[in-house]
Amino acid sequence: MPFTPKSIDSKALHGGEARRYAPPAGPVSSAPVVSGIIPSIGYVYDDTAHLDSALGGDPDLYVYGRYGNPTVAAFQDAVVALECHDMPEQAGDHFALATGSGMAAVHLAMAACGLRSGATVAAAQDCYGATYSLVDSLWPQYGVRGLFVDATDLAAVERLLAREAPVLLIVETISNPLLKVVDVPRLAQLCRAHNTLLLVDNTFATPMLFRPLAHGVDVVIHSATKYIGGHGDVLGGVVAARNGLRPAFWEFLKKTGANLGPHEAWLLHRGMKTMPLRVERQCRNAAVVAEQLSSHPALASVRYPGLPDHPQHELAGDLFHGLGYGAVVALELKNAVQPDVFRFLEALQMVQPATTVGDIYSLVLYPSHASHRALSPAQRAAVGISDGLVRLAVGAEDPQDIIADITAALER
Repeated sequence: MPFTPKSIDSKALHGGEARRYAPPAGPVSSAPVVSGIIPSIGYVYDDTAHLDSALGGDPDLYVYGRYGNPTVAAFQDAVVALECHDMPEQAGDHFALATGSGMAAVHLAMAACGLRSGATVAAAQDCYGATYSLVDSLWPQYGVRGLFVDATDLAAVERLLAREAPVLLIVETISNPLLKVVDVPRLAQLCRAHNTLLLVDNTFATPMLFRPLAHGVDVVIHSATKYIGGHGDVLGGVVAARNGLRPAFWEFLKKTGANLGPHEAWLLHRGMKTMPLRVERQCRNAAVVAEQLSSHPALASVRYPGLPDHPQHELAGDLFHGLGYGAVVALELKNAVQPDVFRFLEALQMVQPATTVGDIYSLVLYPSHASHRALSPAQRAAVGISDGLVRLAVGAEDPQDIIADITAALER
């Protein structure tokens, strides 16, 4: 019987490494320790029966790059191993499909879950700006009604599900950028009771802290660009769900061509192997940074699920089992408007203003100017994104250096 690692850290290292590549010809059988990249677009079969199976969608066979690739499949297998860590006996009942970006993963999930003209989709009101725009403006162009709800208010969610009967509810485990934490197990129960599919964007929590599929969630997505890749040098996304949904997902992905390339898949798979180390360090750093900055006089507030005054602090501890509270901190500059925030950003030396998270570097983003720029001032105000809000994605540097740089910038 093959050995299966019990630890999720070990699975992050070894997941997807099934030695699926043929060893080199020679008198001694061998296989590479590090899986290689197979860039081929086409595949040749010795008989038409196998070719027919490949064209028919057999997930273990390859026929054309848009239909599947061994290097991409290895990454997808690794994602399933992590997302199904809490239920390894059910890993074979789930699939993952990789996409060219995190937003491609969200769009794929929305389409494959059945959004059509006349349908309704609902999302957390404080979700990522591009997701908000999909629900608020893009899908409505095709006759889909988009609604928003405070996903931390379970009573409000239940009323919406009962009244509006959405096909799909989209939430984020830890919201971007306000860092609200939602009760995923309870939301899954509510959605199941009202025949609504639940999609959870688990990017900020990562599989290291939380795995939604084990809690009854229908679809999980990640912007793999972020903590899975971890180094800011590759764009990608991934969806994971139960096998019953695979035909719809695969058909849409195949026809729209939103696939991840093999070179990108190899980089993401490599990044995954150090994700346990990076996420642990970055979560620990974020806790130190949040705690020490929470009393700074230039800040109106510091939001971080690990702080005792966070509204969902206890829930986050229960969901994440004390393993960490994420690596993102939201800073509210006191009495700040856009020019004040710009001066703060320009004064930073080591921490870099950039429109991403999950890198090993500490990065800051101004949501009103970047991720939520497409929202009107009224829409931003309605969800709680002020002109003074800054998102800090804490990196792997020494936390005291991060604090010193931010403090100096605040005091300039």
